[in-house]
Amino acid sequence: MSEEKKFTREEIESLELAPGTEHVELEGLVADLSDDAKIREAVEQAFDYRGDVTVKLVCGKRLEGYLFNRLNAPAMADSWFEMYTADKPGKQRISYARLQSLEFSGKDRAAGKRWEDWVKNYNEKKAAGETISLAPESLD
Repeated sequence: MSEEKKFTREEIESLELAPGTEHVELEGLVADLSDDAKIREAVEQAFDYRGDVTVKLVCGKRLEGYLFNRLNAPAMADSWFEMYTADKPGKQRISYARLQSLEFSGKDRAAGKRWEDWVKNYNEKKAAGETISLAPESLD
């Protein structure tokens, strides 16, 4: 029976802190879907985007909503994403192979907002003795 490896505190903390990614301004952008790799990249960006996207399917149907889930399988026909749309209750699953265009049409709710800035602001208010509310900020 093998012995379980013990990790140091530094090793554990290094595993918990993932490097950040550079924020790319996507609001209003129409994704380049000229090949399979670009389609996969666009869906990944849409998954991370904190706003609505508009997709047009090869059949001509347009959907606007929030892309919240995806499966990036080896074959395009087996890859799909799910989104919530305002016009239909529940989630809709769409194959990558059906995607004709993808636009980052909604407002990016996270643009310019970083966790580090929020923590700094929170600590400054706390140090000044202000009453601190953990209620979310207005989206507008």
